[in-house]
Amino acid sequence: MSDEGRNDDASDYSKYAPKRPLRRPEDVERTLRALIDAGAPAGLRDPAPLSSAERPTERQYVPSGATAPVPSREHQDRRTPSDFASNPVRPPQRLETGTSTLIGRSEPVRPPPPPDRLENGTSKLIGRIALVVAFTAVGASALIFAKPISQYVHALFDTDSRPVQTSKSDAVTRNSVPSNDRVYPAPQVAAGSVPALVPTPVAPPAAASVGRPAEAVGQSFASWPMQQQAAVGPEPRAVKNFVRGVTDSEIRFGISAAFSGPAKELGQNMKLGIEAAFKLANADGGVHGRQLRLIAADDGYEPSRTAVTMNQLYEKDQVFGIVGNVGTPTATVGLPFALERKMLFFGAFTGAGLLRNDPPDRYVFNYRASYAEETAATVHYLVKVKRLRTDQIAVFAQQDSYGDSGFSGVAKAIRSLGGKDSAILRLNYERNTVDVDDAVEQLKKSRIPIKAVIMVPTYRAAAKFIEKTRDSYPDMIYASVSFVGSTALANELMLLGKKFAKGVIVTQVVPALEGHSSLVLNYKSALTKYLPGESPDYVSLEGYVAANVLIEALKRNGPELDTEKLVETLENLRDLDIGLGTPVSFSRSEHQGVHKVWGTQLDENGRYQPFDLQ
Repeated sequence: MSDEGRNDDASDYSKYAPKRPLRRPEDVERTLRALIDAGAPAGLRDPAPLSSAERPTERQYVPSGATAPVPSREHQDRRTPSDFASNPVRPPQRLETGTSTLIGRSEPVRPPPPPDRLENGTSKLIGRIALVVAFTAVGASALIFAKPISQYVHALFDTDSRPVQTSKSDAVTRNSVPSNDRVYPAPQVAAGSVPALVPTPVAPPAAASVGRPAEAVGQSFASWPMQQQAAVGPEPRAVKNFVRGVTDSEIRFGISAAFSGPAKELGQNMKLGIEAAFKLANADGGVHGRQLRLIAADDGYEPSRTAVTMNQLYEKDQVFGIVGNVGTPTATVGLPFALERKMLFFGAFTGAGLLRNDPPDRYVFNYRASYAEETAATVHYLVKVKRLRTDQIAVFAQQDSYGDSGFSGVAKAIRSLGGKDSAILRLNYERNTVDVDDAVEQLKKSRIPIKAVIMVPTYRAAAKFIEKTRDSYPDMIYASVSFVGSTALANELMLLGKKFAKGVIVTQVVPALEGHSSLVLNYKSALTKYLPGESPDYVSLEGYVAANVLIEALKRNGPELDTEKLVETLENLRDLDIGLGTPVSFSRSEHQGVHKVWGTQLDENGRYQPFDLQ
């Protein structure tokens, strides 16, 4: 383009076109590289002047094209810069890019976001798949290991505690109730009594375990509770082997007996004998570290109250077993209760046949001889030694199952000697009374002279009967079974006078108290030491002996105690020598430890003297 073609004053305003020669981009880049190579900051240097060869000539100017004409006056709607005070034009900014400084526009120039890479999308997909797989694996592990985890948690926190599940009804059958065996309830632990268990981190499974079958994984995980147990220390014994009435520190037994009423001395003395044996064992450290405890319930020698006391001992007191219950009529209620619950019924103070079935009931064990054996010994003595006819023997008996049991023993013994049991005169009285008038009248009306009376009573009724008949029958032989309560009977008779006491025979199931055997001496020593003020008595001696047999069985059983195991231990107890003069033995077909009967007779001073019944 020539200079003549250029008109700065033309109306197309081409005069405003830039007159500075334009530089090509490659020239600018070359200049910037030179500055960088020189070491100076690019922003502090101006581009080097171009050489004459590089400088463009006037002809290199390129006139701008036609531009929009500028109006001579501003349009009425045109907005001025003052109208934009709230949003002023931002000054040009410098953008630092690498080592060069570029002059920007009024708005900052932001670098465009990098394009998404293909591999980023693939990574997100893989991550989502891995998350789904992880959740699936956790769910599967929870299903696989739910049972071992639950068992472990129960093993740690379960103790004295699930509360013990006890029977809620008396109408439970023998086959529907489990025995007093090991159970695993949740123990009730007082707050702060046990230190908190701190979980131990468990290392993840080794890589080699990946791909193993599920059974192998389960077996591997099954060892986790044992690892945790080793970390927190050994578990208490009560948690591992919880049994009703058994804790780490004690074994609870119950006794239902008469502690009030006319027969209260029988219950009180039986309890004293058992407690003397328990205290002696406890002073020596107990049985495998456990103290023995006896809980008593008063049934007043009434069967109607026995159901309540047995339920109390079982439900409320949570006893392991029953020991030393007193009486036959009460046993008719207490025994089925214990059998239905498969609870030990040991050493009852009765010789009734209902506790001596053939074959024996699994949970019933008797120390003493039966009433049949006691009355048989007495009948044999009267017939063979005293030379009486069988029809000259009468029976004074309580009008209930106790009296029936004793009468049956007499009848059986008489039949064995060739006599007729139908000819036996039975003289009855009502339980828990001393109303013996009818019995006395029957005796007086007998056509056959009666020379001996075998008594199956309690001590007060026996004393009253002797009192009302002694004068009429001065040569009468009075013989009673051991349940009468020998010491109480002697005391009652001595209050009446020496003539009432002298010659009265009482069969015993323990050696004579006046003897000096090791057993009797140990009994008296324990009574003096642990129960001072209490006098020796045949009933308490029986309780002491029965308790010692039980203690020996508990020792042989070992520390892991439950009813079934103790029954097995008792059934394998042979020839135990505790100083009776006869061994104590049990077996699967024999649940009565001793069959020996001792004879004693009161002298004029009210003391029992031993004598031979043969």
